[in-house]
Amino acid sequence: MEDLNSLKASPSLLPCHVAIIMDGNGRWAKEKKMQRTSGHSEGLKRAKEIAKAASDVGIKYLTLYVFSTENWKRTQNEVGFLMNLIHKHLVQELDFYKANKIRVKVLGDRKGLPENIQKDILDCENDTQDFSGLTINLAINYGGRDEIIRSVKKIIKSNVSENDITEKTVSDNFDFPELPDVDLLIRTGGEKRLSNFLMWKSAYAELIFSPTLWPDYREDEFFSNLAEFKNRNRRFGAVPV
Repeated sequence: MEDLNSLKASPSLLPCHVAIIMDGNGRWAKEKKMQRTSGHSEGLKRAKEIAKAASDVGIKYLTLYVFSTENWKRTQNEVGFLMNLIHKHLVQELDFYKANKIRVKVLGDRKGLPENIQKDILDCENDTQDFSGLTINLAINYGGRDEIIRSVKKIIKSNVSENDITEKTVSDNFDFPELPDVDLLIRTGGEKRLSNFLMWKSAYAELIFSPTLWPDYREDEFFSNLAEFKNRNRRFGAVPV
């Protein structure tokens, strides 16, 4: 089994951008006869653990699916709890980000979030903008289709000529234009779908679907997933020579 040192020994074989759909919090709590909110609290601990592991191994970008545009359909109690959890994390974790030199960016439609969360996001991004290690992207009120639609609207507003519109034009109008394409996308919880996550950026991502519920997903499994990525043959539509 791969460990931190063996992974760090071959940095060129590691993914630059890892994206994770952190699925299974509610089911984890149900199995333990706990409130769904307890699963989200435990899931936040795993997010920090995996962020630290990604930072230690030298991953450049880690995107976590925190709250989707579809998650508003959940109960008012659960949505309220999640918003409060996001607020507490953004406000209280500066020391964690500072200690690990992690820069924070947020993807998603901020205008649809409560005003206090919008301020938390801005403050956290500003406080970590000079950190040079891992960039962690928190996808909050995020949907892949929504991001594409918002990009198209920006292009229309800027009066770009039809002949000048390219793939780069579209991606340059995304929430974080410098974010590279996803190399490795991991989904925990046993489901095998993308759920509207980074649709454009994941066009050629390597996919790993783990049966592990997110609160039980640990550093050793993350390192195993990175090791599996190292052995994938990525052709990007070309025929191998």
